[in-house]
Amino acid sequence: MTRIRVFFIQVLKYQLQKAFFCAIVRYSATILMSDLEPQKQDSGPTMRQEALAFIWETVKVVVISLAIIIPVRYFLVQPFFVKGASMEHTFEDGDYILIDEIGYRFHEPARGDVLVFRYPEDQTQFFIKRIIGMPNETVEIKNDQVKIYNIDHPEGVVLKEPYLSPGEHTFGDMRIKLDPNEYFMMGDNRLQSSDSRRWGPLNKSLITGRAFLRAWPISKFEVFQHQSY
Repeated sequence: MTRIRVFFIQVLKYQLQKAFFCAIVRYSATILMSDLEPQKQDSGPTMRQEALAFIWETVKVVVISLAIIIPVRYFLVQPFFVKGASMEHTFEDGDYILIDEIGYRFHEPARGDVLVFRYPEDQTQFFIKRIIGMPNETVEIKNDQVKIYNIDHPEGVVLKEPYLSPGEHTFGDMRIKLDPNEYFMMGDNRLQSSDSRRWGPLNKSLITGRAFLRAWPISKFEVFQHQSY
């Protein structure tokens, strides 16, 4: 809600400035015309009409903005600022990203997707991590590698992770079986990430959406596609 308030305050501020400027221009023009043509009677809008027109324009902007922003904000996409270093160098501290909130209503999350979700140990906070392990799989972390056991690979397969920075180390020594609605999440910056290695699997009900676009900084604008495995 804070971002929505800020947006409408900015819109209202812009409209006030615009209306004030236009009123000054029109008023000045009226006086100038009166000075040049004193014999001509002013038939322009009154101050009351100007005020009512301004109020009506402002109401229209607010109503139209609500009609557009609220459905988009609550049902389609949601903006977030990345805070921290756990996803470097895919996402940096301060990056402004948009997440797709509706896509997972039509398809399941995929391995490699970067998700924004509610932190299981404090659901007032939002985390951003990457899906490593899928429901019903077994994830093993050992010897600086991630190994996945599932129906297709009952003997296990070492996960290829092209999104990691060269020389990135995956510390840990664990093996965990995921339930039908659970995902194993890790940050791309494994040394700086608090993830499923510490607080366990993520339940699907806590997923907010998939990070699909970085809007800021402009120099790093990017649309993120699903990773292929």
